[in-house]
Amino acid sequence: MKFREEFVAAGRNKYVEVLKADLVITGGGLSGVCAAITAARKGSKVVLVQDRPVLGGNASSEIRLWILGATSHMGNNNRWSREGGVVDELLVENTYRNPEGNPVILDMILLDKVAQEPNISLLLNTMVYEVEKDGPDHISALKAFCSQNSIEYQLQAPLFCDASGDGIVGFLAGAAFRMGAESKEEFGELMAPGAVYGELLGHSLYFYSKDVGKPVKFIPPSFAMDVTKEIPRFRNFNAKEFGCKLWWVEHGGRMDTVHDSEKIKWDLWKIVYGVWDYIKNSGNFPEADTMTLEWVGAIPGKRESRRFEGDYMLTQQDLVEQRKHEDAVAYGGWSIDLHPADGVFGENNACDQWHSKGVFQIPYRCLYSRNIKNLFLAGRIISVSHVAFGATRVMATSAYVGEAVGMAAVLCRQFELNPAALLQEKKIDTLQRELIKIGHYIPHIKQADPLDLMQQASINASSVWEFNGFDAIDVQWKPLFIAAAQLLPIPSGRCPSFKITVKATRNTTLVVELRKSSRIGNFTPDMLLTSQTFDLNEGEQLLELTFDLTLVDPTYVFLVFKDNPNILLPYTEQRATGLVAVFNGVNKAVSNYGKQIPPLNMGVDTFEFWCPARRPEGQNILLSVSKGLHIFDPRFLINGVDRPTVRSNAWVADPTDPNPSIEIVWNKKQRISKLVLFFDTDFDHPMESVLMTHPERVMPFCVRAYKILDDKGNTIYEKQDNFQTINAILFDGFVETEKLIVSMAHPSNNVPAALFGIRCYAQR
Repeated sequence: MKFREEFVAAGRNKYVEVLKADLVITGGGLSGVCAAITAARKGSKVVLVQDRPVLGGNASSEIRLWILGATSHMGNNNRWSREGGVVDELLVENTYRNPEGNPVILDMILLDKVAQEPNISLLLNTMVYEVEKDGPDHISALKAFCSQNSIEYQLQAPLFCDASGDGIVGFLAGAAFRMGAESKEEFGELMAPGAVYGELLGHSLYFYSKDVGKPVKFIPPSFAMDVTKEIPRFRNFNAKEFGCKLWWVEHGGRMDTVHDSEKIKWDLWKIVYGVWDYIKNSGNFPEADTMTLEWVGAIPGKRESRRFEGDYMLTQQDLVEQRKHEDAVAYGGWSIDLHPADGVFGENNACDQWHSKGVFQIPYRCLYSRNIKNLFLAGRIISVSHVAFGATRVMATSAYVGEAVGMAAVLCRQFELNPAALLQEKKIDTLQRELIKIGHYIPHIKQADPLDLMQQASINASSVWEFNGFDAIDVQWKPLFIAAAQLLPIPSGRCPSFKITVKATRNTTLVVELRKSSRIGNFTPDMLLTSQTFDLNEGEQLLELTFDLTLVDPTYVFLVFKDNPNILLPYTEQRATGLVAVFNGVNKAVSNYGKQIPPLNMGVDTFEFWCPARRPEGQNILLSVSKGLHIFDPRFLINGVDRPTVRSNAWVADPTDPNPSIEIVWNKKQRISKLVLFFDTDFDHPMESVLMTHPERVMPFCVRAYKILDDKGNTIYEKQDNFQTINAILFDGFVETEKLIVSMAHPSNNVPAALFGIRCYAQR
């Protein structure tokens, strides 16, 4: 193609392309991606605008922060709390393809997932710079410019979502927003910081190093900082830590974190190259002689800027008290994680993290602007106070909010409503139900789907594991250096007794406690039910643990063995859905020191942490139960809860069953077009997306192979090498049958087959 054009005195117009959609999302971080995929899969036409060349925002290869949320590195009491739905799908996919945590592979996975959705039009390297309105409170279009193709886009839609991080659409549209911390008096938040601590969180910029096996010289740039003179904590730097493990290298909290971002970036470059100069040339790190600087970020990871006002602002009390909201559509569980504004230049601790006893709900009213009628909010800019923002800002939580916004936009389109009207017209139960259908767990919310044919069927299992205790598989004996507990779901009624063999290295005493959480659905063992003390002789002995106790409601109990280094407990490699051992240990990465003891007048609780060990550890305590526990009922497959809560919520086959299967029977033939299976991909495992490696590509509880048979015994679907949580099986046309059989193989000799849920839908 050839062009030749003479001088044009009046100048030239930009090339303009008009795109029309049902929803325009600004921001291609995790929240924007999850919102776009959720809406697109339900039939909405979506334009996703990203001002950078890749997706993922702070998780991308440009910044390289790991994706985390309610699981918090497994360092809190939020058992089985990893976010579900689309963000779960992305994390499970990344763990399968990329267990080494390569951020470039994560880029590829996110691009691939978006590219697979025909309803998404993706605009990369495209920045929104203008908002057009057809009234004071209504957006009609956005203008955006792509730096790579010189095209100006006019993006028209009835609904818009700002997931841009800095809230560029909301800002230009005139939406009410805040920046900086609220006073203690405004919301009664005892954690609200003052001027000395600072009111904004800063930016961080990371680097990667690599050992090349031969000496490497480093000559620093002229702008490199002498960190030994300017960074109070310079002695914390070492040659082994890199990437987002250096999250505490933070700066900018005293500046305008929107308009000063480029200056903050230059300051961080001065720090990073100064750090590497110190590591390479100070002489304090001889192990760094053969190391080189492999990568330095060109874009800082930004924590905080604008927060927009919705019809409700989440506060510290919502998080700590775990307040319930009728319009809950998401949840969080990260600590209230605030950072001093002086960052790396200050003398204070790099952060102050205070945990809640469990996860907290996020209401729909926080996810749209209170004064721009067709603007959704997603990501870190949602309607929360600065203190609550400390917990809601992390990426997996932001992504989960994005899913809720994506589904809400679908319903707004379906019912021809603006975001706030979805609440006013009492459509929240519909929103919650549609979210739950895609695996989007909402604490304390259960919604039966009237279209689910499983509600009309009888369910038979080839076997059910009546839990009498664990089998002795590859038993290991471990000393009780720290207190240990087996977490078990116990039905209501008389508490069973337990038997366990222990070893004592000398005559000593063992204290055993039975605990549970004081709050339904939590996994903080803050209520002591009863205890026993055993005088042990040196050597091996069998103990019977009998508790004179009746449980009013089904609940998880903690069978606690108090720490005593002179005692060894047996552990088995048999693992199962909904069963896990936990420890009163320490995880300094998330400010877990075994027990949270806040100062007075902080408004947070004192409690102990009881957390699992990461695999390949994490074995169960080898014990037996006096009577078989019915904790894996096949009726759980239709209860609408697809992870452990107060019960396992799973069907688990007997480990000895050679052909575990579920039979679904109706009283007449059904025309079935879709079957959805919910497998166990271990919602306890946080699946950090970069830097950290994972011990396996597929979660050990996940059924890998299964097939579906009809009432004539014909195999109508078969799957090998499954690794995903949700398998949605779309039949060609429909299958007419009175019965379906889901036949599956045990994941391994050590793990019995399990399912959390089955949904079944007729041809429509």
